[in-house]
Amino acid sequence: MITGNIDGKIMVRRWLVTFKPFRIFVVGIGFFSLCFLMTSLGGQFSAKRLGDSPFTIRTEVMGGVESRGVLRKISDMLEVILKRMDSLSKLDNSTTSDTRRLDELSSAINRFQPAGLVERIQAIAQNVSNMAVRVEQILQNSMAAGRAVRDGSSGQCEVPRDPRYPDCPGKVDWMRARWTSDPCYAFYGVDGSDCSFLIYLSEVEWFCPPLAWRNHSSPPTVHTHTHQTTTTKRQAAFRTDLSSLLDQVGTGKESLSFMKRRMRRLASQWGTAAQRLHAKLRQRWREQKKILVHVGFLTEESGDVFSPKVLKGGPLGEMVQWADILTALHVLGHNLKISMSVKELQGFLGVPPGRGSCPLTGPLPFDLIYTDYHGMQQMKQHMGLSLKRHKCHIRVIDTFGTEPAYNHEDYATLHGYRTNWGYWNLNSRQYMTMFPHTPDNSFMGFVSEELNDTEKRSIMQNKVNNMAVVYGKEASMWKLQQGKEGFLQILHRYMEVHGTVYYETQRPPEVPAYVKNHGLLPQHELQTLLRKAKLFIGFGFPYEGPAPLEAIANGCIYLQPKFHPPHSSLNHEFFRGKPTSREVSSQHPYAEQYIGRPHVMTVDYNNSQEFDSAIREIMSTEVEPYLPYEYTCEGMLERVHAYIQHQDFCAPEVPFPPANSSSSKLGLSSPGSPGPQFVLLPNSSALTWAPDASAPDAWPPLSSLRLLASQEGQSCVEACQRANLVCESALFRFVNNKDALRGLEVQCEVVEAEVNHVFPAFSVLRRECSLQKDPLLYSCAGHSPKYRRLCPCRDYRRGQVALCRDCL
Repeated sequence: MITGNIDGKIMVRRWLVTFKPFRIFVVGIGFFSLCFLMTSLGGQFSAKRLGDSPFTIRTEVMGGVESRGVLRKISDMLEVILKRMDSLSKLDNSTTSDTRRLDELSSAINRFQPAGLVERIQAIAQNVSNMAVRVEQILQNSMAAGRAVRDGSSGQCEVPRDPRYPDCPGKVDWMRARWTSDPCYAFYGVDGSDCSFLIYLSEVEWFCPPLAWRNHSSPPTVHTHTHQTTTTKRQAAFRTDLSSLLDQVGTGKESLSFMKRRMRRLASQWGTAAQRLHAKLRQRWREQKKILVHVGFLTEESGDVFSPKVLKGGPLGEMVQWADILTALHVLGHNLKISMSVKELQGFLGVPPGRGSCPLTGPLPFDLIYTDYHGMQQMKQHMGLSLKRHKCHIRVIDTFGTEPAYNHEDYATLHGYRTNWGYWNLNSRQYMTMFPHTPDNSFMGFVSEELNDTEKRSIMQNKVNNMAVVYGKEASMWKLQQGKEGFLQILHRYMEVHGTVYYETQRPPEVPAYVKNHGLLPQHELQTLLRKAKLFIGFGFPYEGPAPLEAIANGCIYLQPKFHPPHSSLNHEFFRGKPTSREVSSQHPYAEQYIGRPHVMTVDYNNSQEFDSAIREIMSTEVEPYLPYEYTCEGMLERVHAYIQHQDFCAPEVPFPPANSSSSKLGLSSPGSPGPQFVLLPNSSALTWAPDASAPDAWPPLSSLRLLASQEGQSCVEACQRANLVCESALFRFVNNKDALRGLEVQCEVVEAEVNHVFPAFSVLRRECSLQKDPLLYSCAGHSPKYRRLCPCRDYRRGQVALCRDCL
């Protein structure tokens, strides 16, 4: 019987604690035999190593007949074990000499007993017990449904027509036709009957109302956005030892080896940065978060085209960033789990067995999940409906950025912004970029090695004034097209040209004979080369990589081409299909805009005279090694700390203006009503939040807000940049109202709320004002020749554009 099965296992666990070691060993043999039985029963059971527990036994329950057969065999095995227990218990009444001989036997067994055997047996017993309880619940559900039909009470399982659950009938119809399409439905007790469908749709999913005849004494399945609220919060402590992180990253791929080498090389700088930030925060309490990092692009399921190319000149930028993200989260003291495969992802999330059609049946075991677009697709496939429920916890590492018009699925589909990426309906700040080029997103970044003063002086003394290194590890980047031959000849007239192009046996024919090619260099040798060179020159591709920052940090001047017209998804194949309309004016816009001369020179390579003049200017210019603070270890720790402690996309935003405001429906406030109030900044056309006005809780805080109106056709990104500010999409909700329009002295004959990524905005010609109806479409990037936009700009910390002055 099933009851006897469960009671027997309870007795086994009690017996494991109280009996002597040699008896444990005997029963252990029985338990391992039991596990072997379960793994051999037609694939119905499987044992898998998971987490820190010795074994976790995962079940896929078929139908009632197969389940009963399995349980009968388990029960028979347990009876055999119990008989062994009974016979052994009789030995307690043995003579003293018998006891002595048994003790000797016990001692002998202990000498060859494998380490941790007792703990393994106890874990197996516990998992067998949990498994049996789960199967018992499923069988009880099936029997209850059967009794309902036999007793003539099948009316209890009629499909309800409840206006609060309009999707219920349709979902039941779907289950009738498709419940066998995924084993996860049987795992949750679905057996083909309407009763089982309704139980599932009301207790596992949420499309049908709870059934009156079901026992609802236990708490219902949790379907909230929040992590376990009963968990005691723990304080995060800075770490300087990376050994446990290195163990977690794992082995077996060249990409992982590259990331670990980088972690080791920068370990001392991360430790120093942690000490500095700890002092800056003045021992402020920081909550330790449970964080899952799933690196989707390195999984075998995504194809992993990167790992095989690590030693062949392939792109390393993504691996650089992920290595630094992992290190930053570890150093900040958070509880970290790392997944490099779909199998690991399923195990960490507790995904039910099957094809991902069923949701998770409990709170998400993590506060935050960092992944990429490949990881998002994998989570969608395996989490099913749960992804929508838990997506507020996700942060997407996104190299080139995702603009709100592409992120909003329905809007993107209707207005031509749909691409193969984007359309996840996230808060746009959940996307995290490599450079701060898309202020609608959050800037994650990476780090470059920081030099001390002695190293900087040494580099400046040993620079070779006529030495240039070309940015391009792959031979395809050297194909002489679009004027490259001409500007390389000019460069060769003045300087000795060096390359680091990968090759196996023969020199790549694309590389001119006058170029001294060193082949693909290890990082420390490349750094040595850059410390000698005066110039690091780009060919126009790759876009926005980490190498130019590393070159500038080692005292090189970076020369790059200007693009006429700017490259974008509208005119360039590389950007086509990416979820952004951003225009790229040069190979590395961050270097051009945020660093600039004398460290960075951006010229038209097709203009021979301009290029020649730039080379001569570079040779006569001396620069110190330079690294922006936001790309130091301390800068990245500071930024990631602020995001983790302040960005919360799961907590509902308090409506603004307040719901009881007289015109809150459109975000308007009539004269004299409570609402936002703006005052003009001295010697400026920008408005700021009035000091005497109540300031709702917000991050960034309202003290950083600077409200501007753009010109027609100008985005808020451009309008804020021209005022030496940054557009802050988190503050749109405070300017999406009539008070903001009134503060800017806008004349409105009509004020309406619409769904459009250009709003809030106004038309001077038509005297029309439009507010934003859908917060997902608050967009710094949107622009239109018909409208001037309301732009929520903010200030920023010196060297840290991601954070306002009061943000830390």
